[in-house]
Amino acid sequence: MSAMLYQAHPSVLRMRPFGVLMAIVLLLGGILVAVLGPQLLPAQLVGRIDGKVLQMIGIGIFALSTLQLLSWWVSARADRLVITEDELIWTHGLLSKQYTEINMSSVRTVRVTQSLFQRIMNAGDITVFTAGDTPELFVRGLPDPGAIRELAKAHPQAGA
Repeated sequence: MSAMLYQAHPSVLRMRPFGVLMAIVLLLGGILVAVLGPQLLPAQLVGRIDGKVLQMIGIGIFALSTLQLLSWWVSARADRLVITEDELIWTHGLLSKQYTEINMSSVRTVRVTQSLFQRIMNAGDITVFTAGDTPELFVRGLPDPGAIRELAKAHPQAGA
C-alpha cells in the first residue's frame, strides 16, 4: 500500500464561519434565557410572561442550535479525501458509502476555488478533471486546498 500524503474532512468552521458563530451565540443565548428567564425581562413584562414559557423558549433555542451544529458536524465527518502516492480517494456517506477512486496518473487538472472567507480560513473547493470537460470529482470545504493541488501536480505522470 502506498504512503498517505494527505487526509482531511471538510471543515465546518472553515466553510460556515458565520453560521457556526451564530449557532454558538444562539446556543449560549438559549442557555441564558432558560436559566435566568424572568430576571432578563423588564419589570413591565414580568407579570405578563410566565417563567416556565420563557424557560421552554430558551430550551427550544438551545436544542435547535445544538441540532444545527451537530448536523453540520456529522455531514462534514461523513466525507473524507485521502491522497496517496498512487490514488486520490473520496469517501462520501455515513450509513451507506460512496467511494470515488482516481488514479493520480489520470488526473489532468485540479481546480481550486476560494471565496474571500475561504482564503482567510485556508479552505477551498476542489474540482478534479481527468478526461473530458466534466469534472470527475467536486469537493467543498477542504482545508489547505493548495496542498492538494501541489500533490496532484507533483505526481510524475500527472497530466501526461
